[in-house]
Amino acid sequence: MKSFLRIILLTVTMATFCVSTYAQKSDRQRMTREQLAEFQAEYIAKELEMDDMTTQQFIKTFCQFQKDIWALGPRPKKDISTCTDEEAEQAIKERFAHSQKILNLRQKYYEEYSKFLSQKQIGRVYELERKMMDHLFHRSQKEKSQKK
Repeated sequence: MKSFLRIILLTVTMATFCVSTYAQKSDRQRMTREQLAEFQAEYIAKELEMDDMTTQQFIKTFCQFQKDIWALGPRPKKDISTCTDEEAEQAIKERFAHSQKILNLRQKYYEEYSKFLSQKQIGRVYELERKMMDHLFHRSQKEKSQKK
């Protein structure tokens, strides 16, 4: 009987420990958008081996670019397969308008980057940014599938 009680007590202790450990893992803090943008900028600056002055200028410009992108809001998402032709046309035009706003911002910040980065560096910035966005997207998809 004593050994049976010990086994039950050990099982309850292990279960409690495992649940608390799992809760701690799931409660990890997420970065804010601003923190993520700054982290991305610092990573890119490090990869491009920028000097301190250029790094600070790049981080400031990159973070402002991200804020301007966020200010546009999310991409218009409407399932056009269930719409009338007029609604589908309107949805497509909204997507075009949103894409044009993004393009205008990219051109504006290309001019800003050109003031302190070479063309090769700007190309590398875009490449690294794209890789990071792809990585974050795949990571978020993986987390979503694990939650289900």
